[in-house]
Amino acid sequence: MMTPQESEILAKVEVLADLEPVVHELMVVHEAKRVLWFPHELLAAAPDTDPDAHIKELRSRADGISLPARVALALNLLTEEGLPHFHRLLATYLGGDTFWSKWTNLWTAEEDRHGAVLHDYMHDSKILNNPVLERMQFDYLRAGFEPAWDKDPYRVFVYTTLQERATQVSHANTGKLAGKYEPTIGTVLSNVAKEEARHYTFYRTIFKEVIARDPNTALASAAEIMPSIDMPGVNMPNFREMADVIRRAGIYGPRDYLTIVEEQIRFWAIETLEGLDDIGKRAQEKILAIPKRLERVADVMESRTRSKTFSFPVAFAHEFDM
Repeated sequence: MMTPQESEILAKVEVLADLEPVVHELMVVHEAKRVLWFPHELLAAAPDTDPDAHIKELRSRADGISLPARVALALNLLTEEGLPHFHRLLATYLGGDTFWSKWTNLWTAEEDRHGAVLHDYMHDSKILNNPVLERMQFDYLRAGFEPAWDKDPYRVFVYTTLQERATQVSHANTGKLAGKYEPTIGTVLSNVAKEEARHYTFYRTIFKEVIARDPNTALASAAEIMPSIDMPGVNMPNFREMADVIRRAGIYGPRDYLTIVEEQIRFWAIETLEGLDDIGKRAQEKILAIPKRLERVADVMESRTRSKTFSFPVAFAHEFDM
């Protein structure tokens, strides 16, 4: 006999199965709009040119990349390297010979290039201590990523919506900061950010369809995730301090997350949903109260920020003040 929790999960999986035609349509649109690129296309020397001179010029330009931008690049890379954990989380619910499975495999193939191109860039440019970076990657993957929401397929889609948008913002802003000195990394991160944006479009559209079919349970799941999310790299060494650098550099912080939450509240039309039961109404009220709380958190964090000295082994332990 199934437990109530098992019955609830089964009901949610049945809703996802009902969404297969939508997944197929979204995949068709996704692939029609996508420009598929590969790391060598963005990083290799132009045909009939000297590859050694190309690398030498790249490293010369990359010398100008600031230490905060280097820390952001390290964190962005390590976040992308968490792909095995996310493939596992999605494949748990979206397996079998289905369009869901086809999407998971396509998403994995596209995401895999993000970590690869950033890893190759760090190797070529030598702006980070690559042996330390590789050890951090190993330790991060070994530590695992076991979020409390991984047993709820609805929460998985709320999280992926928020996280894909957050990584899009972080990659785009890091690219602008580092690209001032070295245009290649600007191009690389622009391509990565655009792909994250397309993935974000997929996941938030899927959850909108979930709300249309199962609004009360969907809102209850969203209300558990939306107040705050831990990025995938939360278990990696020095994550909190690296995230503080990124916030201070204006790349990604609480106000960005506030904007992301407000975007989803509007897109999912949460304020206008009617006919909800008591569970749905409570979840709706909780979600609509989140932006004010996030604004208070951002205000407090900004008011308490003081000058601080940072140093990270992955950035050769060079000290810098922010």
